[in-house]
Amino acid sequence: MRLGEELWVFGYGSLMWRPGFVFAERQGAFVRGYHRSLCIYSHVHRGTKEQPGLVLGLDRGGSCKGVAFRVAAKASDATLAYLRAREQVTLVYREALLPVRLVDGRIVEAVCYVADRTHFQYAGRLERDELARLVAQGVGLSGTNPDYVRNTHDHLAELSIRDETLEWLAKRFG
Repeated sequence: MRLGEELWVFGYGSLMWRPGFVFAERQGAFVRGYHRSLCIYSHVHRGTKEQPGLVLGLDRGGSCKGVAFRVAAKASDATLAYLRAREQVTLVYREALLPVRLVDGRIVEAVCYVADRTHFQYAGRLERDELARLVAQGVGLSGTNPDYVRNTHDHLAELSIRDETLEWLAKRFG
């Protein structure tokens, strides 16, 4: 990714429904080699160090459907600065350029935020009871963790994307 050039951004969680940047195009998209997972302890946006919540990360293995946003060249530098400030507050995500297949068949390189499995906030795979406990307690700068889960689930459903874990949690906190 070069500064001042057009940019694609892949969203798989809150970026889908609250991107926070101006984009020229939005399309359904698919990435291989990573899957959507509630695998990140949230210490800022949906929890605190004392009472962490859980947020999504792109974790190794599988595939993930989401949304890709095309950002015009004139807005790309500001968009990257915004995304880095939002997504890399504690450096639990690695910024990566990954090939993403758009619903129209094009393959583009998109900025993705991938879970850093070596970071202390990486939760890995948790049992459902622990997921529910953490989501229930999580409140941070961006709001409550149950709201995050419901919003993400609802937006995935609008795109006909099914995530069994988010579906289960959304029903629990509905």
